[in-house]
Amino acid sequence: MKVPASLRADERGSIAPFFAIATLALLVMIGLVVDGGGKVRSLQQADAVAGEAARAGGQAIVASTAVRGQGAVADPVKARQAAQAYLAAANVSGTVSIINGTSLRVETTIDYQPVFLDLIGVGTLTSTGAAEVRLAEVLNGEVNP
Repeated sequence: MKVPASLRADERGSIAPFFAIATLALLVMIGLVVDGGGKVRSLQQADAVAGEAARAGGQAIVASTAVRGQGAVADPVKARQAAQAYLAAANVSGTVSIINGTSLRVETTIDYQPVFLDLIGVGTLTSTGAAEVRLAEVLNGEVNP
């Protein structure tokens, strides 16, 4: 059966808008997967760096009190310096807080620049992480409060 020329002319190019919309939707979905994964990685990195910086700072204790069995107390100056040195070495911005001389809290911020979503106007995504360590005296395998 032969289709009249008048009907064929009206259908010419009808798939082009569908193809353009489908391609755009596919690119947005790829962007969500790629940039969503990048955001998750930056969140994991922010938490990991915060934890390691807190650990580094938590090792800075006042030696004289710990040696005498008077408990582990953070040296606030050395603990803050150690944690900030770790943050600087990891090239991550963050804050370090000493709480009651026995806890150290580190909060980090990492920016992620989207690859695909930047094309549709999604700007820099910020990830934050936090970690806290508590110093405790341990005698014969038992933690003393």
